[in-house]
Amino acid sequence: MLTYLGAALPRFTSPAARLLALQCALRADASAYVRLPGGLLRGMRLRGRGELWEELEHAGWLSCRAGGHPHMEAQLLDAAVLAQRAGRRTRARAAQWALSPAPRALPDGWPPSVRLTALAVASCTSDEGGRTDMEVLARLCGYSPHQIEELLDRLVAARMLASWQYCRESDEVSWHVPSPAEVGRTDVRQ
Repeated sequence: MLTYLGAALPRFTSPAARLLALQCALRADASAYVRLPGGLLRGMRLRGRGELWEELEHAGWLSCRAGGHPHMEAQLLDAAVLAQRAGRRTRARAAQWALSPAPRALPDGWPPSVRLTALAVASCTSDEGGRTDMEVLARLCGYSPHQIEELLDRLVAARMLASWQYCRESDEVSWHVPSPAEVGRTDVRQ
């Protein structure tokens, strides 16, 4: 689903709008209708962020509906989103996983840019680490490769990643996850 959104949303779409789009796509019903509760939006630090809904409307990806406060309702307009969907249980698990993408979830309060990068990295991570094309990672997150480098540094500072490196010749970025002993440390800086 994250790969689909990387291609479906315009390159200029903000990380916060991409996170919102991911939750909408994963929680939509068979008619591509979604209703996001206010508590979920508050937990994602996206409640009251009407500009994100407008951004997705402007991109032609969804149409907001008049919903009762505090939830938001929308109709997804991208017909391809229905082809990306698995069963309801699978989508519900994926939607929950997207909020805490790894066993080493980020602390509350981190900005959407870091959360989206963590989700993109987690989707390409196996037991000890992962790798992907830098351009693919940048596209998934809606940032330039240089900005992705800064965001990866923040994931290292948060101890979600032990290290990362970029190979310019192959345009590939790789990373290693911390050992369980390193994850247990509580000194996390923002």
